[in-house]
Amino acid sequence: MYDAIFKVVIFGDAGCGKTTLRKRFITNKFVSNSQQTIGVDFETKLLEIDGKVVKLLIWDFAGEERFRFMFPQYIYGAMGGILMYDITNYASFSHISDWLSVINETRERFPIILLGAKLDLDSFREISPKEGHKVVKSMDLKKFFECSSKTGENVEESFATLTKMMLNKMSIKQASEEHTRNILEALEKRFA
Repeated sequence: MYDAIFKVVIFGDAGCGKTTLRKRFITNKFVSNSQQTIGVDFETKLLEIDGKVVKLLIWDFAGEERFRFMFPQYIYGAMGGILMYDITNYASFSHISDWLSVINETRERFPIILLGAKLDLDSFREISPKEGHKVVKSMDLKKFFECSSKTGENVEESFATLTKMMLNKMSIKQASEEHTRNILEALEKRFA
């Protein structure tokens, strides 16, 4: 049994490491020969955070331009997102606002963390961590990490941080709904 089920979408340009991130998180192994995602891939994983068991439904969305028109349908019902770019490929970084504009056109609102992938290729870096932090602040994203699916660095931490954000959002929403119910009950009693 679990305390919550959250749909998480992983998105960003093709080749930035979304599938290897998902596979590393699910299996704790680096899979270097992954095929390019066509449409969307989907997996689940249970994660325990602060004494709560959470089932993550992880949707890995294809990054190719030809699939982007489908993205709004796949983010429906998402509770969290990981927007990825490749730290060795400036073009993937420059498309962050394009991906966010697709989300902004929908009514879906959820916490998104920015994830710079391929940290193990730091010597080929084109985007500094400072630039990643700057984007997070300017585009109202929730958190920034750099990670390596090859070494596993910051993979678990990224998903754990996002899961904590989703749990917090759920708690705030439940508290707000309970508060509203209490007010309505008090009004009903007063005017009954």
